Amino acid sequence: MKKDLRSHWSLRFLIIYRKMVTRNGMLYPILGFASCVAFLYMSFGDLKLSANFTKGPRFSFVERNGTQFFLNGKPLYINGWNSYWLMAHSVDESSRPKVSAMLQAGAKMGLTVCRTWAFNDGGYNALQISPGQFDERVFKALDYVIAEARQQGIRLLLSLVNNLQPYGGKTQYVNWAWQEGVGLSSSNDSFFFDPSIRKYFKNYVLTVLTRKNTITGIQYRNDPTIFAWELINEPRCMTDPSGDTLQDWLEEMSAFIKSIDKNHLLTIGLEGFYGPSSPKKATVNPEQWASALGADFMRNSNITNVDFASVHIYPDQWFHGLGFEEKRNYVSKWMHSHIEDCDKELKKPVMFTEYGLSDQNKDFQLSQREQLYRTIQDIIYKSAKKKGSGAGALVWQFFVEGMQEYSDDFGMVPWQSPPIYKLTIEHSCKLAGIQGLIQENGNLKQLCSKRK
Repeated sequence: MKKDLRSHWSLRFLIIYRKMVTRNGMLYPILGFASCVAFLYMSFGDLKLSANFTKGPRFSFVERNGTQFFLNGKPLYINGWNSYWLMAHSVDESSRPKVSAMLQAGAKMGLTVCRTWAFNDGGYNALQISPGQFDERVFKALDYVIAEARQQGIRLLLSLVNNLQPYGGKTQYVNWAWQEGVGLSSSNDSFFFDPSIRKYFKNYVLTVLTRKNTITGIQYRNDPTIFAWELINEPRCMTDPSGDTLQDWLEEMSAFIKSIDKNHLLTIGLEGFYGPSSPKKATVNPEQWASALGADFMRNSNITNVDFASVHIYPDQWFHGLGFEEKRNYVSKWMHSHIEDCDKELKKPVMFTEYGLSDQNKDFQLSQREQLYRTIQDIIYKSAKKKGSGAGALVWQFFVEGMQEYSDDFGMVPWQSPPIYKLTIEHSCKLAGIQGLIQENGNLKQLCSKRK
């Protein structure tokens, strides 16, 4: 391939040079030669930059068939993590090595998918400065994240907007509409029903999905490095507990995304609470408040254009009067309920796209985190062995040294917690064993042989 490209550019050089030489006088050949040298330098310079990011593993799109993910015709089960900060930390080139280090570390643990933000609306280093206005520096940071993930063999689950205020979220969209005098309401939930805000968001989605990566030259919608799109992180519409407002928004936006990008999978980003019409609202939801948030796991996840369900796991955020063992037992019940729903009714995979245990709990011990994570991973493994819908889980969250400002009470540097580090690798190897990937993948073969 490189030889063919070199021949192509050499031929173009000769054609341009001959045209210049045939003019009268010595000035033209001199200028012609100089122009061609500059032309070749710029062309090969871009080629070299792109080549550096195309030496990674060959990627195919992940597909869905019934309750399972498939990759190259084989079932795929995922052990992954969250590092929401990848784009934000790639704006400044001096901090990009931490992004690369995190992705490399994930690959070395056998992890295959990282969930991260593909949004930053308004504020410092915003990707979207105002409706339809983008900062190219920040877009290039996202380009870098995608290119570097491909280099390390990691796929990305990219979230498109936040229900919460950090990084702008729906609050920023509502503020924009209000400032421009077109907003129907100052309520944050007008994000879901205001026609002007819907147009803002659609324009954002269109711009992101059709973005041509300045490093790889691939449009995002055509890049298999992206595992899937996530519509919105933890959507809630508490002003309409019936769920109709959020349902209408999800149906419209999921159809819009699929009209632009038919290559990638799509999920919502739900926490997993059962809505007012679900019989499980009283038996599985943590408490009564969970059914009045305007979200409904079964109804929302059953939308045709939604390829897989998403659920979060935060027992210590949902319960404050339970001991650790009671919380762990609840997590088991919570997961089995959603896997059962997807096995029998939704007929789609389910991913537990965030799970964690806070280190701010009064009785917190690191061993509790290990026990909870083992419970979660064992349930995924047992579902995978039965070819069930429990397709994977993503821990919240991992980072590298020197990044305390991005951490929270769930975050950790995995290799600084040896039990968690060991458990993570063990789970990666168990899932790879089911999929028959260990012998095919050099990294996994080395990683999992050490475990034995």
